[in-house]
Amino acid sequence: MSATIIDGKAVAAKLSVEIRERTARLAEKGAKPCLAVILVGENPASISYVKGKKKALIDAGMEGKVTELPETVSQNELLSLIASLNDDKNVHGILVQLPLPSHIREDLVINAIDPRKDVDCFHPFSLGKLVQGQSGFLPCTPNGILCLLSEMKIPVSGSHAVIVGRSNIVGKPLALLLSRPEQNATVTICHTGTRNLDEHCRQADILIAAAGRPSLIRGDMIKKGAAVIDVGVNRVPDTASKKGYKLRGDVVFDEALEKAGWITPVPGGVGPMTIAMLMRNVLEAAEING
Repeated sequence: MSATIIDGKAVAAKLSVEIRERTARLAEKGAKPCLAVILVGENPASISYVKGKKKALIDAGMEGKVTELPETVSQNELLSLIASLNDDKNVHGILVQLPLPSHIREDLVINAIDPRKDVDCFHPFSLGKLVQGQSGFLPCTPNGILCLLSEMKIPVSGSHAVIVGRSNIVGKPLALLLSRPEQNATVTICHTGTRNLDEHCRQADILIAAAGRPSLIRGDMIKKGAAVIDVGVNRVPDTASKKGYKLRGDVVFDEALEKAGWITPVPGGVGPMTIAMLMRNVLEAAEING
């Protein structure tokens, strides 16, 4: 019996209806949510991601202010731009598309964003509130995963969740969210230093693959009936494709399909939810500070 495929596009579309309605009500009061996006350089993946965010903003009835900078831009010039956006009362959220060129320190750039406009939840202040369980913006991809689990009525409380990957964007914040009392999962984080990764994965009721390594998780590493959430978006060369590549997750989908109870596809699983959660954060920033 094959796993239930979790349609992230459908869930995100459902959330988008609510976001558009709230945005319209806010606009009637004279406050239109606005996200400022900064793109440095010409990384093809980054350009694609920004294009998707621009479309989502338009669909939601929000304003998008995209600034494209050359890869040679100085760190000080970028920080100066962020400072001006911090002071702009018409801008409710600021997002700097990562990665940045090697001559620019990402930590300085992230720290320069006003936490009230940190809709990505990357700032140490935002992450500190997350650690302490305080209210505030929730990181987009982890929160999107929680929404998928809830929508599919996948049991979380008392479950063993294994996260493969310890990034500040997905792995660590997701572990914090899943271990909160309202989720109540027992969480294991695995990474490149983990011994016997397959054994840890086979213990998971909920397995989240967020390592950024294509085909890392094979079918024999999955517990029968587990929920498998594939966060990986890897560009694998493919000469048969017009783009010259295909997107692959961290999970071998066909193998996992025969073992898992639920599984997210790549693309069309977690990705749309990340965008939907970003739109929600921008909306909430405008509601609070607009």
